[in-house]
Amino acid sequence: MEHELKIERKFLEQIFKKNKTFEIRKNNRNYEVDDILILKEWDDKKKRFSSNWLEARVTYISDYQQKPGYVVLAIKVEQWIMSC
Repeated sequence: MEHELKIERKFLEQIFKKNKTFEIRKNNRNYEVDDILILKEWDDKKKRFSSNWLEARVTYISDYQQKPGYVVLAIKVEQWIMSC
């Protein structure tokens, strides 16, 4: 399954730089291993998406020590478009 999600620039940049290899998200979409996340940069000041985004595959899921209803999604970037 494919999920389009908003992400702040500071987090998107860290994934792009390979410093961040996970996402913590509310599990309101029943995420599964091999799902695709389309992480689209959201500009909260302008209330719109920028042109920056990436596509990542979920490789592992854990709810260990998370708030109820939240999961940690290990991700592997497969494609990205960064104009920054």
